[in-house]
Amino acid sequence: MTKQVKLGIIGCGHIAELVHLNVLARIPNVEVSGVADCDAKRLELFNQRAPTARCFDDYRELLRTSAIQAVVICLPSLLHAEAAIAAFENGKHVYLEKPLATNLEDAERTCIAWKKANTVGMIGFNYRYNPLFRELRAHIASGSIGALVGAHSVFATPKREIPVWKRTRTAGGGVLLEFASHHIDLVHFFFGQEIREVHAEIKSYASEGDTASLQFTLDNGLCVQSFFSFTAIEEDRFEIFGDKGRLAVDRYRSSAVEVVKSGEEFSMRKRVERGFSQLSGAAYRIKKALATAQELSYRTALGVFVDAVRGSTFATPDLEDGLRSLKVIDAAERSARNGTEVLLNDSPHAT
Repeated sequence: MTKQVKLGIIGCGHIAELVHLNVLARIPNVEVSGVADCDAKRLELFNQRAPTARCFDDYRELLRTSAIQAVVICLPSLLHAEAAIAAFENGKHVYLEKPLATNLEDAERTCIAWKKANTVGMIGFNYRYNPLFRELRAHIASGSIGALVGAHSVFATPKREIPVWKRTRTAGGGVLLEFASHHIDLVHFFFGQEIREVHAEIKSYASEGDTASLQFTLDNGLCVQSFFSFTAIEEDRFEIFGDKGRLAVDRYRSSAVEVVKSGEEFSMRKRVERGFSQLSGAAYRIKKALATAQELSYRTALGVFVDAVRGSTFATPDLEDGLRSLKVIDAAERSARNGTEVLLNDSPHAT
């Protein structure tokens, strides 16, 4: 019989309601045994959805509950490190929504606490489990477009109302922590290379640091250019260029990775194939539409975490992946301030 896992949710905001509570309720032999938030109305709402869960207005009390084995932390970014460290000190397994922390000092303290606790520490880079991005990674590894010569990514949304804490960098907001952290992790996931150099420009239109252009140079010399914004259009796209073709995928619009070989860009056959691909992807689009928040990776990522708590698999991405991403963000912010390229090993916190 599969071992039951008793979980606590720390932070009862809208994303925890929409995603984490819904997903955990559908994983077999998982019980949400506790929820914590300082907002009494949010606690009441969660208690209605998870009637077996105890409610805590202080997450530290939840962490002292011995029956709860693991926690999912969905607090504002500024509180991530503090809550995760407290969880590890209480011997809990932790699924921590990204970013790991808002600064490198807190991130490194969190990793130290995790390693000392010897429990599961998983970071919420769930897009690694998106089927389209996993397919893209497989195409890259296969060498189907030849030697890689460059890559481009965009992660953006239209301008919309955002929580107060996301409007300033000191409170844990900004597009780098929110969007760039995901793509930085995916760059490592796709190419298996460390980012060695960063050049960045950061703009503020509707809120502080809501738009950024970054250029990464990887250890193998590959250049990746990325654009992130809260004030553009809805897009989450990667394009990979090789000397024999191009790979492209948009998480919102694609039903499969588009593969275009050199010389086929304008061929009638390729146009027909693209149209057929859209038709044949109907089953995938239906599955995606029915997924929580229309994103398939949430269920898989949280399922991996639960399996890791049971001891049947390893949790990946882990907190070291979160630290790697934050080091790149730190370098990007220094680049934007100084107007120069920044080497990752030039960081006083780099290891």
